[in-house]
Amino acid sequence: MAKKALLVMAYGTPYQESDIEPYYTHIRHGRPPSEEALEDLKMRYKAIGGVSPLKDTTKRQALALVEEMNKRSDDEYELFIGLKHITPFIEEAVEDINKAGIKEIETVVLAPHYSAFSVETYNKRAKEEAEKYGISVKSVDDFYRQEPFIDYWVEQVEETMKTIPEDEHDKTAIIVSAHSLPEKMIVENNDPYPKQLEETMELIRERANFGHYFTGWQSEGNTPDPWLGPDVQDLTQDLYDEHQFKHFVYLPLGFVCEHLEVLYDNDYECKVVTDRNNAVYHRPPMPNTDQRFIDAMANEIEKL
Repeated sequence: MAKKALLVMAYGTPYQESDIEPYYTHIRHGRPPSEEALEDLKMRYKAIGGVSPLKDTTKRQALALVEEMNKRSDDEYELFIGLKHITPFIEEAVEDINKAGIKEIETVVLAPHYSAFSVETYNKRAKEEAEKYGISVKSVDDFYRQEPFIDYWVEQVEETMKTIPEDEHDKTAIIVSAHSLPEKMIVENNDPYPKQLEETMELIRERANFGHYFTGWQSEGNTPDPWLGPDVQDLTQDLYDEHQFKHFVYLPLGFVCEHLEVLYDNDYECKVVTDRNNAVYHRPPMPNTDQRFIDAMANEIEKL
């Protein structure tokens, strides 16, 4: 029986208020945020209860995944978690893998879509660190096409639409979204990320053809360069102005659990817009540790 490391990678989140400034500084490549930007981020965390549930959910997702892989495989997987912007950093996780004497790593990022700007940066950091120790690495690039992943979101649409009167289905907007990225990086790399989000929307619409579907972007960074749009807030207002939709259903499926971007950008900011227009806000649960979500990642790992 071969022993392999399962390296589950995620963005990371501050664990307490004192972590917010160094976390934000790391995101900004070592440049400390302005006092105004820092206070804005602290305010967002306070609005969702002080800290994000992301840390605990990431751990639960990773534990569920390694359990599933060990059920499926003749090999023995040992779990390691590596984060992009806070300890345990990806490099620290690989160092721990080396200390454990494991020579094979299989990685997955807790993000369903591939981008050179996002998923590839995680995979690259893992591979560069692993090369120092002569450890081989195989990485999952995406898992959004996996049937269990689509199954999960189709069910969320169907269950949500049951709460909306049938005669108002035609007055319902379903907004499929993911984390925005800088337009320049998408164009320069001919990056598949925006097309993958569109494809995900179509895969869901083929099976849950209620209402009207749109794609949007959220949580863009605070930089001078333009990011992918339209932003979900602006899109909500524009769609209301144009169609007077009575219901807005948000599927932030580029994310994988309830955390700051969903709990604030969707549940607070988008709801402000729907409330202002006397429309009804709907946001079904995120996958978290749903078995279909775990299966979608496991299916891709099995292909490596």
